[in-house]
Amino acid sequence: MTSPPPAGVRIAGPSATARFAPRTWLVTPGVTPGRFEASRNSGADVALLDLEDSVPGVGKDTARADVLGYLRHSCEGGPAVLGVRVNSPSTVDGLKDLVALADSGRWPAVLLLPKVEAARDIELVAQLVDTGQGECGIWALIETPRAVQDLSAILCAPHLAGVLFGAADYAATAGCGLTSRALWHPRSALAAQAAAAGLPAIDSPSFDLGDLDRLRQETEEAVELGFIGKVAVHPKQLPAIEAAFRPDACDLAAARAVVSAADAAGGGITTVDGRMVGPPVVAAARALVVAEEEAPHPPPGDLTRL
Repeated sequence: MTSPPPAGVRIAGPSATARFAPRTWLVTPGVTPGRFEASRNSGADVALLDLEDSVPGVGKDTARADVLGYLRHSCEGGPAVLGVRVNSPSTVDGLKDLVALADSGRWPAVLLLPKVEAARDIELVAQLVDTGQGECGIWALIETPRAVQDLSAILCAPHLAGVLFGAADYAATAGCGLTSRALWHPRSALAAQAAAAGLPAIDSPSFDLGDLDRLRQETEEAVELGFIGKVAVHPKQLPAIEAAFRPDACDLAAARAVVSAADAAGGGITTVDGRMVGPPVVAAARALVVAEEEAPHPPPGDLTRL
């Protein structure tokens, strides 16, 4: 049995060692090209331009042209890396999105695929993307019970860069509530299996723009479950998400205390502030210190952040 960490020490899984993890994602509808640049300068790690749910059927072609135009003329570097959520590749609009991106020769840093339910969904798209150059990472949106059931196979797909949870579609498909209690199982399953696969997992947005308390609660739950970040649907949600996922001075001080005590003890079990800490807690604390203090941050827009 492993002892619990001292108060203030944040337990972090494999994602804690992943440097420059994209904690904050801001999704912007593809029908609002006037907001694309603002999204990229919002402070989010990933500016995600959406061609799927936020775009009505009659606006798909226009949104696609606007997003491709922005990708074509945007500079490589920037405050945030650019991402695009295409329509499901199993739909006509999804096929149009992928063909248009391939023809343009300009892929986003993050390509988000919705309605992923099998590893084959990733593999088919990877054949269109030059993943060997590391210019475009394919992320899967897990948003159905079937996808959760087949997570182990999906997470083994070659070229998969990470996963996001889609709460609204999951709740609609499962016939459950869009509540913390109803979604606890799929969220925890996704975070745990992504950690086992060594992949980052991002939590679903909080859709009530006026309820910042609920946003903070959901984000703290996401941290506890092992997600490394969360999607925002409005810039005003970003500070709360950033604050929850980025360890503060107290977290770092507690982690340094654990590392110092462990080094002085030469490994094994030791005590910090009257609490026993074992090797797993020490490893998590050491990873936190390395990730937050020792790793040099890249220039804005550097794709190694992902």
